[in-house]
Amino acid sequence: MSSKIIPRAKIPALLRSLRKQPLRIVFTNGCFDLLHAGHVRYLEEAGRQGDCLIVGLNSDRSVRKIKGPSRPLISGRQRAEVLAALTCVSWVVLFSEPDPYRLIELIHPDVLVKGADWTEEQIIGADLVRSYGGKVCRVDLVPQISTSEIIRRIVERYGRSAAKKGEKQG
Repeated sequence: MSSKIIPRAKIPALLRSLRKQPLRIVFTNGCFDLLHAGHVRYLEEAGRQGDCLIVGLNSDRSVRKIKGPSRPLISGRQRAEVLAALTCVSWVVLFSEPDPYRLIELIHPDVLVKGADWTEEQIIGADLVRSYGGKVCRVDLVPQISTSEIIRRIVERYGRSAAKKGEKQG
């Protein structure tokens, strides 16, 4: 597995090293289930907001709490691996809480990034980041690209009968 996937316990040492340089630390978070072009564009824009991008990734348990019992489709370990493969992502850290507030407290990012579908008042940790002079950035989303939309199209096109008919899986 990638060295870009770090356990929460190693974040303080990583941050000490980054802040000696000094680097502008960007943080964003999400489920990133079924990674798609909208996610990639979002993460690339988030990465442009500073020198290094730390992505907080919801654990499987956390995703189930947020999205329901049928999610995630892809395990946290695999989602982390895919995210870590992106050049715009510096590090990935899994978290099991329903929201990233405690992780934001720990990381103390210079820039907090979220999608423009969230108002600034809704962005968890925005008040904290602004309190110490950090920046909150909202990134426009790509219209009509979402994991939920992809799932809807798959069900619409293939339905539940495809698996019963023995279609090849790949």
